[in-house]
Amino acid sequence: MKTQTIFDQRWLPTTKKEVNLLGWDELDVIIFSGDAYVDHPSFGPAVIGRVIEDEGLRVAIIPQPNWQDDLRDFRKLGKPKYFFGVTAGNMDSMVNHYTAARRLRSDDAYTPGGKSGFRPDYPTIVYTRILKEIFPDVPVVIGGIEASMRRLTHYDYWSDRLEPSILVSSGADMLIYGMGEQPLRTILRLLTKGVSFSALTTIPQTSVVISKEEPLPVQNKWKDIALHSYEKCQKDKKLFSENFVKFEKESNKIESARLAESVKDLVVIINPPFPTMNEEEADKTFDLPYMHMPHPRYNKKEDIPAYEMIKYSVNIHRGCFGGCSFCAIAAHQGKQIVSRSEKSILNEIEKIINLPDFKGYLSDLGGPSANMYRMKGIDKKLCKTCSRPSCIWPAVCNNLNTSHKELTDLYRKVDRLDGIKKSFIGSGIRYDLLFPEWNKNAGRDEGEYLEELITKHVSGRLKVAPEHTSPHVLSLMRKTPFDLFRKLRKRFDNIILKNDLKFEIIPYFISAHPGCMDADMKDLETQVKAMKIRPEQVQDFTPTPMTLSTLMYYTGFDPYSGKKVYVARNIEEKRRQKEYFFWYKKNPKNINRKSH
Repeated sequence: MKTQTIFDQRWLPTTKKEVNLLGWDELDVIIFSGDAYVDHPSFGPAVIGRVIEDEGLRVAIIPQPNWQDDLRDFRKLGKPKYFFGVTAGNMDSMVNHYTAARRLRSDDAYTPGGKSGFRPDYPTIVYTRILKEIFPDVPVVIGGIEASMRRLTHYDYWSDRLEPSILVSSGADMLIYGMGEQPLRTILRLLTKGVSFSALTTIPQTSVVISKEEPLPVQNKWKDIALHSYEKCQKDKKLFSENFVKFEKESNKIESARLAESVKDLVVIINPPFPTMNEEEADKTFDLPYMHMPHPRYNKKEDIPAYEMIKYSVNIHRGCFGGCSFCAIAAHQGKQIVSRSEKSILNEIEKIINLPDFKGYLSDLGGPSANMYRMKGIDKKLCKTCSRPSCIWPAVCNNLNTSHKELTDLYRKVDRLDGIKKSFIGSGIRYDLLFPEWNKNAGRDEGEYLEELITKHVSGRLKVAPEHTSPHVLSLMRKTPFDLFRKLRKRFDNIILKNDLKFEIIPYFISAHPGCMDADMKDLETQVKAMKIRPEQVQDFTPTPMTLSTLMYYTGFDPYSGKKVYVARNIEEKRRQKEYFFWYKKNPKNINRKSH
């Protein structure tokens, strides 16, 4: 009875037995996920499940359903009242499954024991097609990073071709892109009022498909932009690149247009996003009654690596205005920073303090970038129509408040909590915000932050991402010059010397990025060798859907300048470029080439 009581009050059900224990005779929404179910605010399926619950509805999660047997996992809970939700999980499944060399990975961090084989390639498509075949009359809503970054025509590295919107490939009825709480709550409230699902065509931050013969749904507030069709993009890389530029510019605006892209006899509509969440809305998501643990169904199974990595960490904000060419964060989470209140953050830490086996050490207080907490435009009017992909490249925007004071104060408040011995910062630091040579607004706050960070929040290794040394490669990456890393390294060395600390700085680098040639890697080797740096955290560039770097990889040119860009496509050349990182290895052929 004790187990039943705990489950009744605190867990979302995953089986028919658990649904029955709750006394439910019908479910409103059933979520299918490619990840194991971890009830934690860093795991998307849990967030969506808790939001649905918070709206007063009955929801169940079916994690990692078996798609290879008689499909009983897809039938066992029957039909939901409103819709099925489908997500591949926290990662794009193809990044999860394959290395940059297209080799199958032997592990899966989102599965107990890190075991592979518990999800298909493209689970968003596979799960949706199964559900539409079994329950053709039930709407399917797709979301998560895999769906979000495949919402329009995109280059798929693993099939090496352009693919249409995942809405078309999967047959889903709706796609929610980005962080989905706002559109989801709106959808649920309309459905419970009796609005039919088919009428939900103008919900912000959603995508739907209509027939080419139908007019666009009426929405007088939105500007409309027609993109080149999928078929035209297949034939002409220039037209595909024009689509990308329009998409990226609109994605970076607070007030953006509705996009429409035809595919055969259909039109994929991308509605503009909701306004950026405010602090109260962000708190509402993070304050939901998460258990901060894997579901009890995994009690007798091995640890889930992705959970073990973050279980003592806290996400203090979302979004990133860095605008790196190879990164999907801004297109998914948004360029504007969504910060939580100190109260919400401290309350979550109190929950962590009470977790079993917690020893007093937080592994991270961060986000997509560690040090963007509460940073935003000074004059919001200027931000509303700004289409810059980055607020800090090719220079820091004069309208950006980059003060680190509130973040430094937060670190100190966390460290004063009973039960906290030390809080570490595991997220990467945007050091380009800290130096007046790049950020004219940088001053005493930034210097104080760096000192606080290094002396009190580094677990021996400070992670930063210069990414490369070559000026022209860094420009294509939308990253700051390598000289700024040199300055950081000097400041870091002075601080650890002054405080008698045995710390080291760990730079991240990428090889084979568009524009990068052997000569650039030789230059990198020469420079890091002279600095006595032995690169460990390195990555062979992997093209992921709907990023600028991926577009350059596919087309061979920069869509903004029209200039040709060299691309290392051959697997052997990519391997050779990566070997330059390991100049200190006696036999480079024997190095571990697995991408991190």
